[in-house]
Amino acid sequence: MKNRILPAGITAMALSFLLIAFPAKAAEDISYKKDIFPIFNDYCLNCHKPGGKGYKKSGLDLRTYKSLMKGTKFGAVVKPGDSYTSILVQVVEGRVHASIRMPYGISGGLAKDKIELLRKWVQQGAKDN
Repeated sequence: MKNRILPAGITAMALSFLLIAFPAKAAEDISYKKDIFPIFNDYCLNCHKPGGKGYKKSGLDLRTYKSLMKGTKFGAVVKPGDSYTSILVQVVEGRVHASIRMPYGISGGLAKDKIELLRKWVQQGAKDN
């Protein structure tokens, strides 16, 4: 069998297709450990841990992935794969009553880039990664 060399245009087109069809997964995945937990640590844990005001009111403990996924005494706050109906995303986006917008006491709310990370993480399945 002879080695065939494809014209440069076809090779470039094939590579472009592969990059579009199979984007680099690692570059897109949001990590709970690297991306999400640091947000909770910086903005949420002062209230959402045993003894904190947010924990006393809702029962939401954000110290671990397991406790986050357990939710509140009212139910789950994360619906993996559905960022629109997940309570976690609703409260940081401000799609709830102003009295429960999170993080509490931060003027203007959480930065948009951090909200986007939370939203994408939930949409990607809210994995413990």
